[in-house]
Amino acid sequence: MASAKTGITQLGRQYFASTLRPQFRLPAAICSPQQQFRCASGGGGAQKAKAKKADAKKKRKPKSEFTQYDLKNIDRFALCDAMRYIRAFEVGRPPTSSKYEMHVKLKTIKNGPTVRNRLRLPHPVKTDLRICVIAPPDSKQGEAAKAAGATLVGEDAIFEAVKDGRIEFDRCLCHTDSLQKLNKAGLGRILGPRGLMPSAKNGTVVKDVATSVKDMVGGSEYRERLGVVRMAVGQLGFTPEEMQRNIRAFIGNVKKDMASMSDRINKDVAEVVLSSTHSPGFSLNGDFRSATSPPTRDLSTL
Repeated sequence: MASAKTGITQLGRQYFASTLRPQFRLPAAICSPQQQFRCASGGGGAQKAKAKKADAKKKRKPKSEFTQYDLKNIDRFALCDAMRYIRAFEVGRPPTSSKYEMHVKLKTIKNGPTVRNRLRLPHPVKTDLRICVIAPPDSKQGEAAKAAGATLVGEDAIFEAVKDGRIEFDRCLCHTDSLQKLNKAGLGRILGPRGLMPSAKNGTVVKDVATSVKDMVGGSEYRERLGVVRMAVGQLGFTPEEMQRNIRAFIGNVKKDMASMSDRINKDVAEVVLSSTHSPGFSLNGDFRSATSPPTRDLSTL
């Protein structure tokens, strides 16, 4: 009975306390259900706008081709004029340390096949190339490679030198009969990162070693990167006529490489730019000289 009385008294106290507690209520006119309360939301509108912009960027499709610019409103130069300005940027520098560089911008898709090849220019830019040939030194192929201008010819002696860290060559060729021996030597980890490991894909595993050495001596490699093919096309002391022949050979070879690709791949030359080691680029208009070009003999002396 005592526990029941205490429970009843506690309930009574709670009831009277709730009824005697003051109740604060707003008038009905203020808190009508039709009225909406507005207050600062801490930049919620700005966040929504940013979210919409982010969604719009996500919905945009990535460009499948590289950006092309209109060449009508830019200055373009004849070859002699471009050489004149480039030589002004190279004043005071050793003539052998600076080279003319050609940049061929292509109209092409981003994820398609790229142009890559090797070319021996009519007037070689670099003639001090050290070539190594993996072939028996006493064989006919080895002797022919030496006669063609190879710096190193051999098998086991070259393998041991490379493992010891003595890589005294700039290019490496391998005869097809020596390929198995080269693979067993395990030089891929050493020569691979340097781009010197012979492979059939790169055209450095050949049967006719002598012909490949002759083509490589004085030859240059070019490769398309980000829609642009770059290669050194001349030394600073080259005459405009020599530069013209080298540029024609280079662009002609690039066009042949593009034509040999699949019919589904459309590549075309968009712009040709000439620069040097320390100068900006000058877009060429295809002319050899203009009315204001200096005499070619002035561009032939250093």
